[in-house]
Amino acid sequence: MTARVIVVTSGKGGVGKTTATANLATALANMGKKVVAVDGDVGLRNLDVIMGLENRIVYTLIDALEGTCRLNQTFIRDKRIENLFMIPTAQSRTKDAVTAEQMIDVCDELRKEFDYVLIDSPAGIEAGFRNSAAGADEALVVTTPEVSAVRDADRIIGLLESMDKSPIRLIVNRIRPRMVKKGDMLGVSDVLDILAIELIGMVPDDEAVVTSSNKGEPLALSQSAPAGIAFRNIASRIAGADVPFMDLEMSDSGGLFGKIRRAILGH
Repeated sequence: MTARVIVVTSGKGGVGKTTATANLATALANMGKKVVAVDGDVGLRNLDVIMGLENRIVYTLIDALEGTCRLNQTFIRDKRIENLFMIPTAQSRTKDAVTAEQMIDVCDELRKEFDYVLIDSPAGIEAGFRNSAAGADEALVVTTPEVSAVRDADRIIGLLESMDKSPIRLIVNRIRPRMVKKGDMLGVSDVLDILAIELIGMVPDDEAVVTSSNKGEPLALSQSAPAGIAFRNIASRIAGADVPFMDLEMSDSGGLFGKIRRAILGH
């Protein structure tokens, strides 16, 4: 078994990167794939909380790297899906606790056992991001349709390209169609014009995401929540299925954000 290793990252913090990692891992596992989600955000771990596994941590990735345990002893099996696992990281260490070389070795070990390895990377462009992304082949960049988030995503995409990650695909999160229609929020087409990478998913703003995160129940398990449906669609596209995009209204480039878009693109 040779896994696809995918880093999930963002330029700006707070755009839903960890939520996306948890939901995509859950959706892929629910499709029958053997999946492990790796928390690469040393010192600021949250993946365990969103997946509802925080009370079951015995060993962390750092413990395995320091020789306290074997790598497979860090695996936490999900309570709901038998073929879904998570590897937590340490809260009391800094992001330089894992080197790029160590992450490459970890990913190579995980490739032997899983179909998919999803790495939740720290946001930003510092060493923590570079180290966590080192072992990945592909990348998913998560952004919201805000000018600051898109600008930071553009920087991350450039770094991923310099690291030869391919494909690099985009998830636009927390879209509010009414605001887009009024010209008060960038539309997906605006974001794509600026970032110029392949779109793999659009996720509508959904209050159920907050509830699911607090409960530790990924929304991808919900049959009715719009965001849950969106994450399942993205997982299907990752797995190679041709799934139509959700019918979210695009921007007519009016209003404040239309002006910002024209300023950024020069037209």
